[in-house]
Amino acid sequence: MQIRRLNTIRALAAIIVLITHFSDKTDWLGGILGGRAGQYGVMLFFMLSGFLMAYLYADKLFNTVKIKAYLMARVARVLPLYLLVVLVSFGTLQLGFQSLYDIPDSSALLSHLLFLKGDSVLWTIAPEIHFYLLFVLLWGIARWRFGYVHLLVFTCLIGLFLFNFPRPIGQLFELAYDLHIFRSLPYFLVGVLFGLHYDKAHIPDYLKSHGFVLMLGGIVLLYPDLSPVRFNSVYRMWLSYEVLLMMSTIFFALVYLVPDKNVILENKLGDFLGKISFSLYLLHMPILTQVVKLEVSILMQLWLFIGLSVLAATLSYLLFERPVSKFLKSL
Repeated sequence: MQIRRLNTIRALAAIIVLITHFSDKTDWLGGILGGRAGQYGVMLFFMLSGFLMAYLYADKLFNTVKIKAYLMARVARVLPLYLLVVLVSFGTLQLGFQSLYDIPDSSALLSHLLFLKGDSVLWTIAPEIHFYLLFVLLWGIARWRFGYVHLLVFTCLIGLFLFNFPRPIGQLFELAYDLHIFRSLPYFLVGVLFGLHYDKAHIPDYLKSHGFVLMLGGIVLLYPDLSPVRFNSVYRMWLSYEVLLMMSTIFFALVYLVPDKNVILENKLGDFLGKISFSLYLLHMPILTQVVKLEVSILMQLWLFIGLSVLAATLSYLLFERPVSKFLKSL
């Protein structure tokens, strides 16, 4: 069963990233929507990823056939466009100009292909791929001893906190690596827990309300320049369980507590933007780089940036992402 509102949440995550990057580049509205706040959109992406994997697969049989089908579905969703972007970025730089991202040599190319490091927004793909592999372990444990998944999640959360969310950076055999998995892992794991219990939870009708959609405003209150919080958790972001608690509460309210057919979370625009959100996320930065060079007002730059990004993402989704995904899944 499709949970339609997830499309809008995915679209919202992409929009947060786009607006934050635009604000950082142009100082739009004094930069109050910037300040690395696009990370909140990425947190939503990781939470959605964990939720969907657990919701779609945790109750299925755990065998070789199912695991292969799962991995093919995940690979078909993310890898084709990512590989195209990486190869085009590398190829154009060899020809003497930068079209997408900064992947200047074969070492940088290999780091991207091995999911060791990512330039600009490409950094998020490596932990996403790592999560795909990690979920196979969680899936097997859930089918064996369901309760052990919860124990493992809580143990990981405590361990990450005690070790201050490590981020290994360095070189291995002349390959640069910058691993974000340990900082983004809590969001994926919380998403997994939410996904495991979505069909099993029985939320009383008196607890559900369309008013819970206002929890979306909580994301705005996390923005460093807008937050009423005066200690450094809003600046530490990935290193703060206060932020994890806030984002988890917002996600839970939107998915569990808002009734079906909410016009804000379930609408055709949300469905459309949700479908193209991955292309939108990967392709918007090169467009932004060119748009901010134009001698027009900031407001005109904003509209051009959004319009061109949506157009590029739509074409990418229709002409490449969707057909390639269907072909791979057919295998």
